Amino acid sequence: MASGPGPYVSPALGAPCWVSLAARDLPATEEFYAAVLGWSFRPSSFGDGFRIALSDGQPVAGIGPLAGQWQMAVAWMPYFAVPDADETAARIRERGATVAIGPLTLGHGRAAHAADRDGAAFGIWEGQTLAWPVGHDDAPAHLELRTRDVFDSAVFYAEVFGWAADHSACSVAYERDEVIVRQGGHTVAALHGGGVEAAPDPRVRPRWHVHFHVGDVEKASAAAVAAGGTVTPGTSASGAPAAHVIIRDPDGGLFTVTEP
Repeated sequence: MASGPGPYVSPALGAPCWVSLAARDLPATEEFYAAVLGWSFRPSSFGDGFRIALSDGQPVAGIGPLAGQWQMAVAWMPYFAVPDADETAARIRERGATVAIGPLTLGHGRAAHAADRDGAAFGIWEGQTLAWPVGHDDAPAHLELRTRDVFDSAVFYAEVFGWAADHSACSVAYERDEVIVRQGGHTVAALHGGGVEAAPDPRVRPRWHVHFHVGDVEKASAAAVAAGGTVTPGTSASGAPAAHVIIRDPDGGLFTVTEP
């Protein structure tokens, strides 16, 4: 999202354009992510407490205070670029999902927080953003939706964001029981959890999950534990250990670190 010094760009509509974390203790949260991911922080134009995380001087994510009246869990939230926040919010509601907050004017754009039909939280953003291509440079490696019914979720998001439409910047493909979303041939999101014609998986807690690149997963894991977080080893599709781990920060925010 456009906040603070540019460069600003017009994002690809329907594609992920930002991720943010609502935290209970901002100074402690900054210390944790500085230790684990090497981030530094600068103020944003959204007001006191809202910060932009920088990796090698480049914007990578946002961190802000968790407002008590919102009754939200600490979690990383992806935002998707839309041409009209009000129209998209109406489309979300029409499809049986929830718009929890907004659309509200923030800085030079408009944003809303929503939850899909299974309860996975996400955001929408209307306006320019900081240059931030998923999977490139210091931006997140990719986003992952863990859901109970991948086909139903894919239909929902495709209808809301226009994925696979003639004018869309994003294409969708079903591969190995996952729905893969690509922008310009590059994977930006993956949806999985229950195959086509399979019963929804009741064990899955639906959520969007953010993957960040690190140079050394073991070093990041050790730093997370030392800073008060917890680490769960990842597994590959075959069940073997994988070059990524799931980290829970001290406030409960989940994310994955992976080697490029």
